[in-house]
Amino acid sequence: MSAGLRIRIDAVDLPGRARGPAEGVPSYTNIHVAVQRRNRPAELLGATPGDAGSASWTLECAFVVSADGTDVRGPYVQGGPGGRFVYLSWGSVDEAGGFAMFRRAKLMLDAVPAEVLDTAVRSGLLVGRLGLTDARGGPLCARVVPPRIVWTAESDGDGRE
Repeated sequence: MSAGLRIRIDAVDLPGRARGPAEGVPSYTNIHVAVQRRNRPAELLGATPGDAGSASWTLECAFVVSADGTDVRGPYVQGGPGGRFVYLSWGSVDEAGGFAMFRRAKLMLDAVPAEVLDTAVRSGLLVGRLGLTDARGGPLCARVVPPRIVWTAESDGDGRE
């Protein structure tokens, strides 16, 4: 049986709208970050300028509980069972609004502590909080797991636990 779950990603410390060239890093301008849809890399949710004070995305998902654990699925959830993740895509936005992706961060759902995921399934909302600037001052990329992201379960306001 499949049931509803929302994932909210709350991000702060965005790296800015321009980057490079420096230390072998190419130059990028008008940088934005968005959530990438599964199997549709050009379909992005909530493109946010890289100099925004914060960014937040809410993803409608479903979950299935089995003997192997809880499997989260949805249009913005990537990967297979046991290796699910959410892509945050970084790109330069041109004058026509086109998004040219140059980097991605993988928010690993298999790294959510089991007790947090279990509570989120009951409460209806899983929240991931993270900063989006890497140690070199650029857009965060690669595999993102705790402690770089903090996962919590919160009430989604529908009266669930």
